[in-house]
Amino acid sequence: MSGERDKQPPADGNGGEATPDTDDKLVHLRPPKPCPGCGKPSTRKAFPFCSARCADVDLNRWLSGSFVIPGRALDDADEEES
Repeated sequence: MSGERDKQPPADGNGGEATPDTDDKLVHLRPPKPCPGCGKPSTRKAFPFCSARCADVDLNRWLSGSFVIPGRALDDADEEES
């Protein structure tokens, strides 16, 4: 029984992936937000970025230490405990 269900193509006929034709037919509930890297509109595939490149650039900034989350200053006693 489950074998028959597995053989059926997806309802959209495209393996479940959105194409430019089907993406135009989507009704967005809210407007796309700008990409935090470059300001272009974000895409569903790379949300919240506009592309995989912008996502990689952002990850590189975090890993290289360009972006940091400030914390409280360490006291001398805190440094000795660590």
